[in-house]
Amino acid sequence: MKTNKLNHYHPSKMEMRYIEEVRQMTPQQRFEKLMAIIEISYLLKTAKKISK
Repeated sequence: MKTNKLNHYHPSKMEMRYIEEVRQMTPQQRFEKLMAIIEISYLLKTAKKISK
């Protein structure tokens, strides 16, 4: 998987780019991306909250 770059375009263009990127991925790459998202979500959910 290539390194993603930050792009700031119109949301419809970003959505089209994302869909095309996902279509080019293999099922294994899609699964790994999903697992990474779930892992980050869990880490954010269980992280210590900083109180001010």
